[in-house]
Amino acid sequence: MNLKALTFGFLFCFYNALVVAQGAFQVVPLGVKGGADESNLSAYLVGAPGANAFVCLDAGTVRSGIDKAIATGALKGTASTVLKENIKGYLISHPHLDHVAGMILNSPDDSAKPLYGLPFCLDVIKEKYFSWKSWANFGNEGEKPTLNKYRYSPLVPQQETSLEQTTLSVQAFELSHSTPGQSTAFLIRQGDNYLLYLGDTGADNIEQSNKLASLWQHMGPLIKTKKLKAIFIEVSFPNEQPSKLLFGHLTPALLFQELSALDKAADHSIKGLPVVVTHMKPNDDHEAKIKSQLQTSNSLGVNLIFPEQGKAIAF
Repeated sequence: MNLKALTFGFLFCFYNALVVAQGAFQVVPLGVKGGADESNLSAYLVGAPGANAFVCLDAGTVRSGIDKAIATGALKGTASTVLKENIKGYLISHPHLDHVAGMILNSPDDSAKPLYGLPFCLDVIKEKYFSWKSWANFGNEGEKPTLNKYRYSPLVPQQETSLEQTTLSVQAFELSHSTPGQSTAFLIRQGDNYLLYLGDTGADNIEQSNKLASLWQHMGPLIKTKKLKAIFIEVSFPNEQPSKLLFGHLTPALLFQELSALDKAADHSIKGLPVVVTHMKPNDDHEAKIKSQLQTSNSLGVNLIFPEQGKAIAF
């Protein structure tokens, strides 16, 4: 083998090792909590490693999160540049204010981009928020005049859709959130790697639903083949919260009940899977209780991750 071939082989191996070291996804949490603190509500930038092109999974907090991420070095440039140039679109799981307020408030300063979501979600944004009654209509549909900054891009459940100006694609899955409410899980694909983000969701037995059971059946094969790199899932309340006051959310006990069903769907191969805990309610001592209860109950051996606003995570 000549020197040129040896050099090429070395560089090829080095490049592959670097890609593996970087991971399949980079995630920058712009907000991680489930209420009360309006400066830190659900929003996660997701992109390919090393790329400056992100989609924003929910958008409860945007500008404050960008500022925090710039301060930690997770994002580069100015808040305006990140907002206008690096965020290529929003994936909204459901239209509750703690998941959309940041996008709405920053819309006057934002650039044109798509709003992705299931039709039930986009309809509320169109009819209730960008309506001229509550806010200027920055959408391309709805009450006239339309300012045409955001373009509604409805998703079809379980149909893969490419995310514009990124190397990512998404599949949407319906969730139950406080019957008869709805929410969405987004399965993000980058090459042969996947990341699953769930918006707010209740447990199937509480919601009288099979939405999570159906989702777990789709995720099982991806876990068995190690293609699913992480799950982002909410735990809003500690175990002491009465079922009638959950309002479509999970507790640590309910999370592990659902993860046990997922483990079964994955032929008991869930051990070590990163599980990013989102949407904790920052009320009283809820967060400390939730973390303690999760860690104590983790007989499945998943890798529990508690995200922090502005601090990047690689998968």
